[in-house]
Amino acid sequence: MNPLTSVRGTIISGFVLAILIAIFLSPENSSLITRNLSIWLHVLFGVTWIGLLYYFNFVQVPALADALADEGGPGPAAIGKYVAPRALLWFRMAAAATWLTGAWALSISPQYGFVDTFLFQAPAGAMMSLGAWMGTIMLFNVWVLIWPNQKKVLGIVEASADDVAKAKFTAAMASRTNVVLSVPMLLCMIGAGHGGYLF
Repeated sequence: MNPLTSVRGTIISGFVLAILIAIFLSPENSSLITRNLSIWLHVLFGVTWIGLLYYFNFVQVPALADALADEGGPGPAAIGKYVAPRALLWFRMAAAATWLTGAWALSISPQYGFVDTFLFQAPAGAMMSLGAWMGTIMLFNVWVLIWPNQKKVLGIVEASADDVAKAKFTAAMASRTNVVLSVPMLLCMIGAGHGGYLF
């Protein structure tokens, strides 16, 4: 049976391959293994979160606008009913998992520390602190601004036409803010892990 014929089989195959690589190439030190695991999961969930953020902003929203403008076309109903709710579920869960695994990685790191990082007192410098704060703001935007307003837009929660229009704008602005923050946040994450900014 080919595992690539299902989403579940594909995901499981990726994890099995990663675990095999980790088993054969891991350091002997158990604290390093735990730290590496926390960072790997943080990056994995972060890629999922940012990938969906970019999908919404660069693919789905423009496609919905095109679908609405296309008289006699198929319309945006399928995306709004089937694609968007599922994508938003993955988006929210990936955002939460990214933040939680990042907090875990910081809390077990001798270079940073969770509280020290958020207070800009980590011995490794301000880059990780900036990245952690930007990620936290982005998480807030997902759960407090984007998701509650998207529920109105998608009809999951009853709302008047005026409320839906306001919800669309609020969700869009929070999402665009996250796109803006994602660029320097990624620079801070990579820079902090690789000894400085990229340029």
